[in-house]
Amino acid sequence: MAPRKENTERKAFQYARGMSRSKEAERTMEAVLDTGGRGDWKQDAYGSELAQAMCAHPRSFTIPAVPDPAAYCKQNFGVGYGTDTEQAVQFAKGTTTLAFKFQGGIIVSVDSRSTMGPYIASGTVKKVIEINPYLLGTMAGGAADCAFWERNLGMQCRLYELRNKERISVAAASKLLANTMFQYRGYGLSMGTMVTGWDRTGPQLYYVDNDATRLHGNLFSVGSGSTYAYGVLDSRYRYDLTVEEAIDLGKRAIYHATHRDAYSGGTCNLYHVQENGWVKIGSWDVNELHYLYADEKENAAGAAEEKVASS
Repeated sequence: MAPRKENTERKAFQYARGMSRSKEAERTMEAVLDTGGRGDWKQDAYGSELAQAMCAHPRSFTIPAVPDPAAYCKQNFGVGYGTDTEQAVQFAKGTTTLAFKFQGGIIVSVDSRSTMGPYIASGTVKKVIEINPYLLGTMAGGAADCAFWERNLGMQCRLYELRNKERISVAAASKLLANTMFQYRGYGLSMGTMVTGWDRTGPQLYYVDNDATRLHGNLFSVGSGSTYAYGVLDSRYRYDLTVEEAIDLGKRAIYHATHRDAYSGGTCNLYHVQENGWVKIGSWDVNELHYLYADEKENAAGAAEEKVASS
């Protein structure tokens, strides 16, 4: 009878330990999702929860053990960053990205030019990060920061799906990215991204930047050409657009931004987020769009002149 009793006690102990580990993992995931909350940082347990979340959910890289890495490199290795006397890395940003919701889903439209000040580094940059078949992210700011952290977000979303056996919501994905940005505030990251997708609540669109700002909305445009894109979007956008009208609006807004903003250009890459996932609609050279819309303007001007003459 003794061996049977010992086996029973061992199984009970293993079961209790498994339950405690399950609850600990659940608390860790909650800590990961809530580390960006502004109201918890004053509590004594906040630091330990954050440390446990970071250890259980590796999403960080090693930070130099000095308060100012740029000044340290300048003093010890003679490394400088251009004419920046404060030795902080300054980004020469320039891009145009936009996304908006309508009755048929979400349209995401971006340009493809990469600039370093007046120098055009590339005209074929892919500024839409395909996080998973249902989630898209856009790039504006530092290309390395956006590419790294949005791919890191893809890893976090995949881990969430494996642990919880369900697809992550757009709100939770954007919260994960905002939490990560909150932990790295003050480190000089440069990001202005949109996270968009379709989940069980329908099409969702969020804006997240390097200050951990997280906004939910129906229409966003980010980048140096966003002011010109907003001019087109504000005058033509409505929620009941057809799919063809929404695609044309996305193309037209990017074209006008690239026409007026020297730091935007290349091609217009356009995606349509639907209930069964995103679809890339196509790419259009903005030079071709220029002549297309120029012909439209000439035809409209001619029709207006004829109307005035007939009246």
